[in-house]
Amino acid sequence: MHSLARQAYGQVQHRTAGPKEIEHAVFEQITEALQDVAKTEAPVPNVYADAVSRNMELWTILAADLMSDANALPLETKQGLLGLSEFVRRTSMTLLTEGGDVTDLIDVNIAIMRGLRGDASVAA
Repeated sequence: MHSLARQAYGQVQHRTAGPKEIEHAVFEQITEALQDVAKTEAPVPNVYADAVSRNMELWTILAADLMSDANALPLETKQGLLGLSEFVRRTSMTLLTEGGDVTDLIDVNIAIMRGLRGDASVAA
């Protein structure tokens, strides 16, 4: 499953875009899969699990990047994003074992996408 998130990230990297645009595109692609699941009254279990797992993998990759010495984000921003990453991990594990509504994951991703686009009033 980890390869699916990396594959999605790789597909998006082929576009001519900066790092923020690439990150936004990856979040957008995975969020659309979550939104598709949310719109379906009785989602197919493997489609549901794939959407939640891909999102969790994206956040795992993001957390690893945040821990890297090469990541130049301010410490406070890193800490906030790592907290969100942990929230996504815990929520995803609950969803994968018990099922449920993926709206919280969608909301977090949308806030991140808005932040990547520079809409600080929403991302803060």
